[in-house]
Amino acid sequence: MESVEAALLASWSLDSSSKWKQSNPALGQCGVTALVVQDTLGGEIYKTIVEKPGANPLWHFYNRVNGKFMDFTSSQFDEPISYENVESERAEAFADTNKKQYAYLSQAVKSCLVFSS
Repeated sequence: MESVEAALLASWSLDSSSKWKQSNPALGQCGVTALVVQDTLGGEIYKTIVEKPGANPLWHFYNRVNGKFMDFTSSQFDEPISYENVESERAEAFADTNKKQYAYLSQAVKSCLVFSS
């Protein structure tokens, strides 16, 4: 799991989310990350509502792998998340990204994992 987390952190960029910031690399990465984590580790995609001050509530995506919930992008938020653990699916997570961002992150993570092994 640590190698996947390191690969994600090394791979997140403006190419994987237009909301990415150097000061907050996980920002806007939840949907695309949930997809790539499922590709890499298996498991299911889940979602929960997150409210940010001054913004509309939004769905936040994360994973459950081997019965354990994993949220690799929780660091984008200033406050702890109250997880509702609502089952989701790839199509919903994909609506939070696009083919170009998904292809980039998928390939970048694969490259990092191959390089680190």
